[in-house]
Amino acid sequence: MTAPVAWIFDLDNTLHNASPHIFPHINRAMNAYLQQHLQLDEQSAGELRRSYWRRYGATLLGLMRHHGTDPRHFLWHTHQFPELERMVVREPQLRHVLRRLPGRKFVFSNAPVHYARAVLRVLGITNLFDAVFSIERVGFRPKPDAYGFLKLCRAHHLRPRRCIMVEDSLENLRTAKKLGMKTVWVSQAERVPGYVDVRVQGMAALSSHAAHLY
Repeated sequence: MTAPVAWIFDLDNTLHNASPHIFPHINRAMNAYLQQHLQLDEQSAGELRRSYWRRYGATLLGLMRHHGTDPRHFLWHTHQFPELERMVVREPQLRHVLRRLPGRKFVFSNAPVHYARAVLRVLGITNLFDAVFSIERVGFRPKPDAYGFLKLCRAHHLRPRRCIMVEDSLENLRTAKKLGMKTVWVSQAERVPGYVDVRVQGMAALSSHAAHLY
């Protein structure tokens, strides 16, 4: 008996556009956190944040390894959005598109769970997902580390070869492909790497490509 298809969605810049408002807000909040807790000036905080991002793929990992930062404290204070409703940029047909996709659906994000659930509520799609797999669920080992992908699959009895990963990050899609998943890249780019099965410019285009992924 063939296992049912499972769709695994990234959150930021996949299910919504985080670039105009959300990401700048997070960057400012992280800089402020570094300034306060590491006693840095604004320029030094920005440089350290970018340095850890380039070296580890996440500011949080650098802070944990070099400063003993409590990850939950950091993520809580850098992901506060009093005006989230105004900041989220959504596609009008998102809920309709997701409902038409057959199979189970999961959110797999490097963001903290309180933020991920808040964004899903604003988007009006919370009830369409079986689970939210956040950075806390993977022991603060963010994508593209394969650990989180495998833990998600084990926790929900998923077979990687029956999973479809929808992401804006090529690094994360490369890991998904190595594990045997089908891959969908959300991007405006024209050149598509070999480990990407389908490229879409947004969620609205996903339905027309879905049949090629089963």
